[in-house]
Amino acid sequence: MENQIDNQLENQVMVGHLSEVDKVAFYKKTYSHVAAGVLVFIFFEYLLLQSETIVRFMLSMLSGYSWLLVLGGFMLVTSYSERMAINSTDRNKQYLAYGLYILAEAIIFVPLIYIAIAYTQSYELLNQAAIVTLSLFTGLSAIVLVTKKDFSFLKAGLTVGFFIALGLILAGTIFGFNLGLWFSVGMCLLAGGSILYQTSNLVNKYSQEQYVAAALGLFASLMLLFWYILRIFMSRK
Repeated sequence: MENQIDNQLENQVMVGHLSEVDKVAFYKKTYSHVAAGVLVFIFFEYLLLQSETIVRFMLSMLSGYSWLLVLGGFMLVTSYSERMAINSTDRNKQYLAYGLYILAEAIIFVPLIYIAIAYTQSYELLNQAAIVTLSLFTGLSAIVLVTKKDFSFLKAGLTVGFFIALGLILAGTIFGFNLGLWFSVGMCLLAGGSILYQTSNLVNKYSQEQYVAAALGLFASLMLLFWYILRIFMSRK
């Protein structure tokens, strides 16, 4: 069975080898799935915020080592979803992986969005952060798609940067210090680099039928950028 799956994956045509018409079709499918992911995220988030039990539980997990458990669980779900979406040839499993990842994002965003709404008693911060995030995401994606520049060289720097960020998060949790505004700015830069890298991967990493997996990668970078832009806006209040 595994050999059959491996053969199916090997026989798939990589996006870089497609005609320009087929590449455009792949891009349209990918970004439409990213947009759909954002809508599903909003729907999940709305439902989760209606539950006082879920909100209280997630707020209680913000302190001490509890948040590390949340982050650890989120990272496990992320790894599992990405592997399933990339390695499976079953479209239903790919969508299941994408949906599972979106739900995980919605859960981990519960305390941040709840606090953001509580700050202003409105959706003002969320709207501002969303507009800035989508504008940056669109601009960074356009840079890659228009210039057709290969940003795969960013992989090593992004890997080191995310390990440093993870170390700082662990240290901040263990020793109880606030990482502050500049950490959020640095994470926005990392998220921007990740968007450039993921967009570049549309041609170099995925096959013609892996637009769901490609959308998952872009959605993950988009949500990372949104998280830290929202934190920057909240720090100004």
